[in-house]
Amino acid sequence: MTGRLLYDPDCGFCTRCAGWLEGRGLRASVEPMTPELLQALGIDEERALREIPFVADDGTVTHGAAAIGRVLATGPQPLRTVGLLLCHAPVRWLANPVYRWVATHRHELPGGTAACRMPGPRP
Repeated sequence: MTGRLLYDPDCGFCTRCAGWLEGRGLRASVEPMTPELLQALGIDEERALREIPFVADDGTVTHGAAAIGRVLATGPQPLRTVGLLLCHAPVRWLANPVYRWVATHRHELPGGTAACRMPGPRP
């Protein structure tokens, strides 16, 4: 394994995206997050609900667009290239605000429900 992406299982949009990722031949795992798992990994639960976390095998945690980039980079081509681009400038500069918009509006996107609405203040 080369890391794990933790998604919000209470969010239909996140679950739908996780299902899509699971069928793409990633070397990383895609797992539902739980408060217990987040605590065991030392990940702030509030942040994890706003920005998806990716945990590398060495314990390094990245969030948001960079987390999506990291998990895609564990897949076959062309996903690997897309993932690497998401992690580096100038694509990263565009990916971050796009990620924030998607996260903020996930309850309005395909598969989204009221349960998908982000908790607390917008990122």
